[in-house]
Amino acid sequence: MMTTDAHRAIDAVWRAESARLIAGLARMVRDVGLAEELAQDALVIALEKWPATGVPDNPGAWLMATAKHRAIDRLRRGKLQQRKHEELGHELEREWADATAKLEARMDDDIGDDLLRLVFTACHPLLSMDARVALTLRLLGGLTTDEIARAYLVAESTVAQRIVRAKRTLSEAQVPFEVPRGEELHERIGAVLGVIYLIFNEGYSATAGDDLMRPALCEEALRLGRLVAELTPAEPEAHGLVALMEIQASRARARTGSDGKPVLLPDQDRSLWDRQSIERGFAALARAYALGGAAGPYVMQGAIAACHARAAKAEDTDWHTIAAMYAALAQMAPSPVVQLNRAVAVSMASGAAAGLELVDTLVAEPALAQYHLLPSVRGDLLFKLGRHREAQAEFTRAASLTRNSREQDFLLDRARLCEQGNAPLE
Repeated sequence: MMTTDAHRAIDAVWRAESARLIAGLARMVRDVGLAEELAQDALVIALEKWPATGVPDNPGAWLMATAKHRAIDRLRRGKLQQRKHEELGHELEREWADATAKLEARMDDDIGDDLLRLVFTACHPLLSMDARVALTLRLLGGLTTDEIARAYLVAESTVAQRIVRAKRTLSEAQVPFEVPRGEELHERIGAVLGVIYLIFNEGYSATAGDDLMRPALCEEALRLGRLVAELTPAEPEAHGLVALMEIQASRARARTGSDGKPVLLPDQDRSLWDRQSIERGFAALARAYALGGAAGPYVMQGAIAACHARAAKAEDTDWHTIAAMYAALAQMAPSPVVQLNRAVAVSMASGAAAGLELVDTLVAEPALAQYHLLPSVRGDLLFKLGRHREAQAEFTRAASLTRNSREQDFLLDRARLCEQGNAPLE
């Protein structure tokens, strides 16, 4: 096999198998950091051998066997070092045989449980949200520190430090590699879904840079969401989050024009929406409802997205139902961003004046002080009410707050149109 072809195949195998490999090793050695080191050792050996020998028929099993042997070698070296001043005899051999048998027995447990343990470990509440995101993308997404850094537009050294500190924190705290139980499980699944939701949102609407979207992050979030839903089949919120992400992601091709600038929802060419992704979202939502999850915030957001997806044309959108759903969402998961979305829905259902009344109650909200969509929405509603000068000021302020160049150009265009007295871009 040519070296470039082999490396391309190895990269594909690593993306597919690294999470399972690290999960299995973490259960064996009880240390996520060490597990990743062992997995990387196996990858290095593969890079050395596979270009000459070809990719094995079962590359995942090959990597696991190689990493397991490395783990056993490390354990053996550790035992020898502990006993280096003692006579090495039958007792050490028996200890070594027992330890090896225990490690191999651990490797035979269910791989699905391993992955779920890894999810909960990477998203442990001991870690900051930035650290959880970086560690999750590293361990479960198989992304390199460079890829994570480029996705979030931060220095690679910053991401590397976050990952190193996260692994050290988990090791020093001796966080057990296990799935929590009872009430703790319910609390922690919310943290896990929150990390995946955050990754998806950054991919769907990049906070900075020259691109409106970062599709790779959306794809990783979807892959992780599907994995968690598969591993927790009775958790309606997991299926609700998958529904939301599938339906939102279905709009990807329609969200930007040929110039790369945003195309707002009412103006999108709905023939470009991915119907298969929408159908997967509908199926996930139905599964969440069947589990009694109608009162969950992710299920509710999935239902709102589904309401948009069912409208063949923008004018067919049932804005009254969407406004009611946002009102319910604001009750179950209070948030000024939810209230702002509700205001938009109310404006579409009941007129710009009704929406502006709600938006104006959010102007002094500290959490929205630097949120560019607040003045953007307010500018849109002011223009619809014929208050063009005020609208121009709001669009200009919104442009100054965003760090995404595509959104900034779009908002400045709207400000100029206000100055000319033309209709805003919707």
